[in-house]
Amino acid sequence: MEHPNNNHTLKKKGFALFFSLPVLSWALYDAANTIFSSNINTIFFPLYLQEAVGSNEVQSQIASTFISYANAFASFLLVIFSPLFGVMMDRSGKKKKYIVVFTLLTVVCTAAMGIFAQTVFNKTIASIPLSLVFVIILFVLAKFSYHSSLVFYDNMISDLGTKEQLPVISGFGVAVGYVGTLIGLLVYLFIEGKVYSQAFMPTAFLFLLFSFPLFLFIKDSPKEMAAKQSFLSGYKEIYDTFLQIKTYRNIFIFMLAYFFLNDAIATTIAMMAVYAKAIVGFSTGKFILLYLVSTVSSILGSLVFGYITKAKGAYNAIRYVGILLVTALLIATFAWNEILFWVAGSMFGIALGSMWVTTRTYIVEITPEDKRGQFFGLFAFSGKVSSIIGPLLYGSITLIFADLGDLASRMALGSLIILTVAGLAIHAIIPKIKAE
Repeated sequence: MEHPNNNHTLKKKGFALFFSLPVLSWALYDAANTIFSSNINTIFFPLYLQEAVGSNEVQSQIASTFISYANAFASFLLVIFSPLFGVMMDRSGKKKKYIVVFTLLTVVCTAAMGIFAQTVFNKTIASIPLSLVFVIILFVLAKFSYHSSLVFYDNMISDLGTKEQLPVISGFGVAVGYVGTLIGLLVYLFIEGKVYSQAFMPTAFLFLLFSFPLFLFIKDSPKEMAAKQSFLSGYKEIYDTFLQIKTYRNIFIFMLAYFFLNDAIATTIAMMAVYAKAIVGFSTGKFILLYLVSTVSSILGSLVFGYITKAKGAYNAIRYVGILLVTALLIATFAWNEILFWVAGSMFGIALGSMWVTTRTYIVEITPEDKRGQFFGLFAFSGKVSSIIGPLLYGSITLIFADLGDLASRMALGSLIILTVAGLAIHAIIPKIKAE
């Protein structure tokens, strides 16, 4: 059955397709959630933690461990719940409803991070200031809610156009998302000194602001449910799907490949700011400039790879992006001067944006429509399990080898190259799906 959001987009092409109300509203939400991802996950929360914990080489590695473990715990919560979110979509047909709920939770937690970060408590827990403990807990909850919304949001793309339109719609959405990153970075202009927590509340406001078009202009298409079922009963449906692993062999192989590829991407995003400052000696201002360059690269890469995906197929496009990611990580791991790090940052920006374009399109391409929500939930599950392993691996290396100083961070980043190569090797096993 044709989705109501799709009625006005089926016959549109080029810019007319991009600026149809459902597609533009969907893309602006990509801008909203990317503002959170860049400002909180990648830049200002890590910088806030680094300032709160300390600034010498050993303390920088301990700050890396805090950041890694906080990200890992948020991902652990996603591992438990994200498969159920997919089942909920298939049962009810509702997506926007849950995007609204999780977006508002993210906004509240992010704003609260700003309040507690600037509140002074006399108490400590395990020698950690109580305000810092609250901020870390709120970060975990905000990141959990943010990623929960994306399970529903990513699946929504299948309602917006035809199979042929999806690659360019996906590319447009990611490109608009990175424009959101540029807007989000304007918050840096209002930060006084090194009080990076001042970025938290404005980020919450921008996230909410760019979410409103999706809230207002995209409609759910609810399904009639035969009988009321409990939320946790969704685990049985997931188990039944796993029993059909031979039927969905390509999907499960790609899920494993995605595990390793996402592992490298998610960990690099979380650790980029601390790594640039510790290894290459970037000031905060210079890192923001690097991030701007990387973001522009992501915008261009997203648009270009939308068309590459359409021309060469999502299967091949994912392989191209994986090779680019390996190259960027190699350069960053062994970079001995700023120029090489600028090159690595630009290449990683292209790979980052393009990975979302290609994998999101490929998942829609290889999954059956009646189980698509469930498989999006399972891919989120795969991604979040990897988002536990990657930061835990990175954080454990920097903790165990903290006495080695900067070398510990190079070793940690180098471990991500191995994960990416593993993802590419598994992806190569998947038989190419013949065009229908």
